[in-house]
Amino acid sequence: MVTKPQVKKGVARPRLVILGSGWASHSFAKVVDAVKYDVVIVSPRNYFLFTPMLASTAVGTIEFRSIVEPIRKANEFIDYFEATCLGINIEDQIIKCQSVQKLEGEPNVFDVPYDYLILGVGASTNTFGIPGVEENCFFLKEIEQARELRKGVITRFERANLPSTPVEEKKRLLSFVVVGGGPTGVEYAAELHDLVTEDMSKKYSKLMEYFSVSLVQRQNTILTQFDGVLQQSAMDNFKQSGINVITGANVVEVTPTAILLKDGRELPQGMTLWAAGNGTQALVQDLLDSIPDQAEARGRLIVDDWLRVKGAESVFAFGDCAAMESGALPPTAQVAGQQGAYLGRLFNRDYCLQCELPYATAKPNSNVETIGMTDLARPFQFLSLGIMAYIGEEKS
Repeated sequence: MVTKPQVKKGVARPRLVILGSGWASHSFAKVVDAVKYDVVIVSPRNYFLFTPMLASTAVGTIEFRSIVEPIRKANEFIDYFEATCLGINIEDQIIKCQSVQKLEGEPNVFDVPYDYLILGVGASTNTFGIPGVEENCFFLKEIEQARELRKGVITRFERANLPSTPVEEKKRLLSFVVVGGGPTGVEYAAELHDLVTEDMSKKYSKLMEYFSVSLVQRQNTILTQFDGVLQQSAMDNFKQSGINVITGANVVEVTPTAILLKDGRELPQGMTLWAAGNGTQALVQDLLDSIPDQAEARGRLIVDDWLRVKGAESVFAFGDCAAMESGALPPTAQVAGQQGAYLGRLFNRDYCLQCELPYATAKPNSNVETIGMTDLARPFQFLSLGIMAYIGEEKS
């Protein structure tokens, strides 16, 4: 039985407000001490999503419920508000929020004051302003989008199966295109190819001659985060499987029926997944525009070695919305999870986080570096545990 932490009467706890319920926020919530702090999570999503498995759920290999966990389960003693953050007032230390669910009338708008604000809002999908992407492509960052993808594949096969559908239209409908050669794009292309060739081919055998998967990549190789040998291995595996990999290709427009490339080529498409990289969330962009010290930021909040947002007192950031001043880190779940746990420990151990160099006011321990008479908090250091991507046919 879980016992609720006892808070001393008359003792005001500093309020910690976390924006987002992704990897970094989830890790932070599991670690942070709910006795020392009044912790509030604000997010439009009331669950944590295991994003590395999204591509698998989009084709039915894994069920949706298997990759979600209620955010309250991370820490039963924190508050959660299902809402989006409309704006941040750094000077007054207040955020303005709007409820997600509309029951009757206008959505509920309310303010949440904070002593410390932690941003873990992630990143959006980068469309690069290319015409037609928003209107004619699917995306894969949320579980609802995975559901849409799964439904979209079946819908196109059923339409192609109708006796009234011309042969050329069958070919177009069953021409699946993935734009982006990172892990998301590669894994979805592999999962989709496996689904159709191994399972759906039994029910739609007459349509298999029209089915194709193409992967379009702007760079000259795929999986650029990996070693060159592994990149080539993935390319060779796709070629052997029949997945068409088009490298060095720039998309200039997406129409309802085709992908237009800069070199003049036109790829017929019945369904396109856009997985071409991360963009900046509107809330993050508003902060970047309002903080002078963030003038040189490139779409992500610049943070120091202790994840403090440069130029914004009592504001922290981690995960895909943050960029460390000391050096770039990959935008992965592994990095975000480690940052969340690290920041939770910083708060638990009573460091003076407003000081230029955070020092401990509590008893030193193994994670505190003693320098003279000062216990200085160690900067965040990412420990890479390796990366993996599924490339189809039970290979990774």
